Amino acid sequence: MAEVTVLDARRLQAEAAGLDVDVALAMDEDGFRAFYDRTASGLWGYLSRISGDRQIADDLLQEAYYRLLKSAAAFESEAHRRNYLYRIATNLVRDTRRGPRPLFDPSTDLSALPAPDGYASPERRADVRRALGHLKPRERAMLWLAYAQGSSHKEIAAVLGVKAASMKLLLFRARRKLAGLLQREVPK
Repeated sequence: MAEVTVLDARRLQAEAAGLDVDVALAMDEDGFRAFYDRTASGLWGYLSRISGDRQIADDLLQEAYYRLLKSAAAFESEAHRRNYLYRIATNLVRDTRRGPRPLFDPSTDLSALPAPDGYASPERRADVRRALGHLKPRERAMLWLAYAQGSSHKEIAAVLGVKAASMKLLLFRARRKLAGLLQREVPK
């Protein structure tokens, strides 16, 4: 008996439904693995920052990739697929917030979240983590996408579901709020 993969089953379902198999299954198994390897760590960091909980980020990471695979969307490019994945992740965090469990557990120590390697001192990184904890989830998401992921204003707007024209102002306000929080954290 030959092994049947999930990809094979999806291909058969798409053929039975009369769909163009190339459109419905834009990624094969190896393509998905490569895409996952390129995007998983960044997406997990994004989810952990905007949700404030590493365990929720683990769960939502799996769910985001599952929903990406389940969708029959055709993607124009790698960037389009990545933006779609981040949009799914953002919506999952929003859904989590609406659910019965709180988004932020008061006992969660935000200073325990990993910081990117850099030249900042551990104390300064802890200050930034604490300040990020005081921002709204959308503000954290904007800042993370812009500065940690290097996303453009248009890409951030697509992920967060806001108008691209307002992104520059929203990002400016989030940066200014973060800077204000950091000034209060660091005594002069």
